[in-house]
Amino acid sequence: MKPATLWPDHLLPEGRVPPPWPGREVRLDGSVTYVRETPATATGAQPALYVHGLGGSSQNWTDLAGLLADRLEGQAIDLPGFGRSEPGLRYTVPAFADLVVRWIEHSGRGPVHLFGNSLGGAVVVQVAGLRPDLVRTLTLISPALPFLNFRRSLQGRLLPVLAIPGGERLVARRLTQLAPEVMAEQVLEACVADLSRICAQRRAEALEEIRVRYEAEHYAAAYVRTFRGLVSSFLRAYLPGSGSLWRLARAVRAPTLVVGGRRDRLVDVRVAPQTARAIPDSRLLMLDGVGHVAQLEVPRLVARAVVGLLAETEETATRPDLAG
Repeated sequence: MKPATLWPDHLLPEGRVPPPWPGREVRLDGSVTYVRETPATATGAQPALYVHGLGGSSQNWTDLAGLLADRLEGQAIDLPGFGRSEPGLRYTVPAFADLVVRWIEHSGRGPVHLFGNSLGGAVVVQVAGLRPDLVRTLTLISPALPFLNFRRSLQGRLLPVLAIPGGERLVARRLTQLAPEVMAEQVLEACVADLSRICAQRRAEALEEIRVRYEAEHYAAAYVRTFRGLVSSFLRAYLPGSGSLWRLARAVRAPTLVVGGRRDRLVDVRVAPQTARAIPDSRLLMLDGVGHVAQLEVPRLVARAVVGLLAETEETATRPDLAG
């Protein structure tokens, strides 16, 4: 593990607030996966794939993908049951990882620069650990790798719901009791440390995302079942067997950037450094005053670290003597 390298800010594209990138429905293995695409703005751009967190969507990557478009041709997917994708049959980390692998193979774009936030971080660690041939570099933002002290997460209060048969009905009832505007504000407060960094356009988009969830009958079940699957992966990580996410992290060979926010309220803040220590070729960036979704809260800072990683790996590729 070593510190992340920050690319000079003035060498990034000018700051702007793009709308969500255009998307399309793709039928994959019998169900619809929604994919947003960020076109490259320069020749020679390499393929990238972005995977969101629990309760998120492909829109979470709008700003970061735009800032990286001169280097990366981006795609961001909605995981099954979230965003505008159809519900899935299984809501586990391995099932989501299988979908990501299938999408990379189906699109014919691999190997890709792979990004994951929160739950998406756990998913892409599994992909990179099992299918290194599909991954050029790995970027993890507040990855939800296993930790057992759920008092360090606001989502810990959901744990009792997992033990109740039909717990998703309780979640659905809670959704209907709150106005979309209130729910959108609560989501932002949980994920973002400094709400002044979120512009009016992004707030409006967050509200629209909440309205989409309210209209999706499957959303509550998808959320609860995914949270249950994530907790199960946490418990398995500390048991013997090949399914441990920590064992998979140690198997990752791709150059990796790990970003953590010191005011993360959803994932134990100690997880990002632990992840960086586990992955052999890793760089760590810990951000003061930043919450769970650094790519939304401070996208230029995250982009500087990503470009630093890309520049370093490009130099290593052209200078074999620098490897190791």
